[in-house]
Amino acid sequence: MAQVRPRSSSPTVDETNHKRPKTSHDADVISDVAAQFAASLFDPSNVDQLCTSYSDSSPFKHVVIDALFRDDLLRSVKEECISHLSFTEKETDIYKINQTGDLASLSYLSDEQRALFPNLLALRDALYSLRFRTFLQEVTGCGPLSGTTQDMSVNSYTRGCHLLNHDDVIGTRRVSYILYMPLPHDKPWRTEYGGALEALSCTRSWNQFVFFEVQPGKSFHSVEEVVVDKQGHVRLSISGWFHAAQPGEEGYVAEVLQEPASSREQLTSGSSASTCAGTFTQYDDTSDDTEPPHPDIPLSPAYTSFLANYLNPAYLQLRTMKTIMAKFVNESNIQLQAFLADELAIALEDGFAYADEEDGLNAVSRSRWIVKGPPHKWCYCTLAKEYEPADPSTARAIAEGILRELQDTLFPSAAFRAWLTIVTKLIPLSSAVEARRFRPGLDYTLATSDEGESRLDVVLGLTPQVSPMPTESEGEVGRGKAKAKAKESEDGDGDEERPTGVASRGVGRLGGTSFRACVSCDICSRPCCDQCYMSPHDEEDDPAVYRSGSSKKSQANERTKTSNASGSNNVDDDMDGDEEEEDGTLLTWQPHFNCLLLVLRDEGVLRFVKYVSAAAPGSRWDICSEVEVGMDDDDDDDDGEGDKEA
Repeated sequence: MAQVRPRSSSPTVDETNHKRPKTSHDADVISDVAAQFAASLFDPSNVDQLCTSYSDSSPFKHVVIDALFRDDLLRSVKEECISHLSFTEKETDIYKINQTGDLASLSYLSDEQRALFPNLLALRDALYSLRFRTFLQEVTGCGPLSGTTQDMSVNSYTRGCHLLNHDDVIGTRRVSYILYMPLPHDKPWRTEYGGALEALSCTRSWNQFVFFEVQPGKSFHSVEEVVVDKQGHVRLSISGWFHAAQPGEEGYVAEVLQEPASSREQLTSGSSASTCAGTFTQYDDTSDDTEPPHPDIPLSPAYTSFLANYLNPAYLQLRTMKTIMAKFVNESNIQLQAFLADELAIALEDGFAYADEEDGLNAVSRSRWIVKGPPHKWCYCTLAKEYEPADPSTARAIAEGILRELQDTLFPSAAFRAWLTIVTKLIPLSSAVEARRFRPGLDYTLATSDEGESRLDVVLGLTPQVSPMPTESEGEVGRGKAKAKAKESEDGDGDEERPTGVASRGVGRLGGTSFRACVSCDICSRPCCDQCYMSPHDEEDDPAVYRSGSSKKSQANERTKTSNASGSNNVDDDMDGDEEEEDGTLLTWQPHFNCLLLVLRDEGVLRFVKYVSAAAPGSRWDICSEVEVGMDDDDDDDDGEGDKEA
């Protein structure tokens, strides 16, 4: 079983003194509402104790209640959920879960359908009753809560499911909560199973209830990846939010509905969204020994000699560069296999394998790599600025030395800038670059976008033992090892026309070395750690909820159901009317070894590296450069004349 690993802590904040509001209970609260809850929950002494616990809690204020509802009620709710609800697998940059539709939709089902959920309806109505909302106000001091806006669902965390760092700030949310129903319910959920609500102390035990006030920049939390792979072991829960009082409800204040910036909006706004280290460095065109690049000017002998120390010589041939440029101009992205010279690729592959073995997949404890945060934006490792290995002759030291040279020497060089100009027909103006390492069970980047001009992403994939999916002409060649040469095709020279598009890309030949013009994957054989590009969300869409892949309803249901569940009469279409949204994925790139990805990214396009599963066999390695680019003036003039002629 894969192991869970401690993440970097969330941002710390200064807390203000907690004040209890003055509240009054409604004398007409229906007695059977209180009867649904555990005994003594509403006793004044228990409320006082919870208030003290809430005030003293850290890293942000929260409360853990060991038993919220009557045990027999919750057991009946569990049976109704796994027998009659459908779970849809959902995956974005921030989470992978199996989830039902909004339980508020139960009210709109037919009488026959609602009859399947008597206990679930009773639990839902008790949670959003005036009695319980008043209880939450007393404990948290959150102000009036809405009883009409019900926002909750049932979530099933099976193996590989997770939820990354976020603060829950969306719309009018005021209190977040989670009610645990782990399966099997008669056995404790062990720590080694994963699924911990990180940053908070709770055991994920049956009937345990955790809640906290939603606070921008403070209420950061995450759910650790579930790694247990035992039949019937599922981290099942009901979670949701209480919203501020809405128009027409008691306690409604118009100013309250001024929505704070969500964590997604905070993440994507401003220049800080760049995932590259440091600031952009401008290229110097004033030096006497530096030639301003131009798409139509071949590489100088000095530039060619310099690049020959690093690149596969096939990529330095003018005909090859022009072929790449034609494909890139047509599609705005291209993937180049076997990019580095063989001797560099072999040394990198061997050294990275040693690094994962030596570190135990945890580079935090070693001075050669440092963790980059904050975790509500990204978490991955970068090379330490200064590190001298004890033995520079080891495979690992050699590989990390090459990686540093690629980062500090090749990518920022004038020669590489000139090469990029030729193959993209764009002129790099400034750039930022960093070598990155994404560790299994720990690392990721959340979706970010840039305002202003388009940017060129230059990513050199260096993840060992990753096999690119062979095309029809490639067969089984190129199985991901740098030492294994791609076999040259015996039939033809590979110049025939091939279909193009996101799902099917052409294959070209570079001096006998096979390369793929772009990615062509729908399902990755490795645990998810792809680099993804998504179209910008519509203004009306929730900026924190969008898909990176299609939903998978039937598979999620099978993983959630236990052997004693009937599995009949599932209610799905009536509750899941919003599940048929279009997939906004523009491009998905699997982790490759010795492969260069070039992507011209328009303003607003979201990009991220998926969380690396704890089940991954090793780290994801790459060098990522972000380049601000301009167009050649002559090229603009030519385009304009062509448009007029057309």
